[in-house]
Amino acid sequence: MSMSTARFLVLTILLLSTAAWSREGASPPADKAAAAALKRDSARCRGQADVDACYDAIRWNPGDPALLVALGDALERAQRPVDAIRNYRRAAALAPDTRGLAAKISAAEAKLDRRPSRANGASNKRYSNAAPETQSH
Repeated sequence: MSMSTARFLVLTILLLSTAAWSREGASPPADKAAAAALKRDSARCRGQADVDACYDAIRWNPGDPALLVALGDALERAQRPVDAIRNYRRAAALAPDTRGLAAKISAAEAKLDRRPSRANGASNKRYSNAAPETQSH
């Protein structure tokens, strides 16, 4: 190997290692910011059942079944059982052995069955602005 080839090789390695080092040095603040946002949103999701915080936390970590269950719980509290069931099932697909998850799905489905449907009553009621003849204003 000639001297110029050796220099070129050393300079190339040095240049590549410097570029890699500068990228590594720039990454941790972004990773720290993401980790801090995930931690903050996860705490708000689990502690306060904040639906928006749950969605934000899941954007940071979409494969976390515990976050999906927490989102399902928050949606249950927000009277959105259909959305809760969808997230419970996503969590069950990721972690089928999650304790209590089948019970949460069953409870949410039972709430759906107890909801009054329009065919059972609400659509049968008739409302009118016309006053009956016997009533005066």
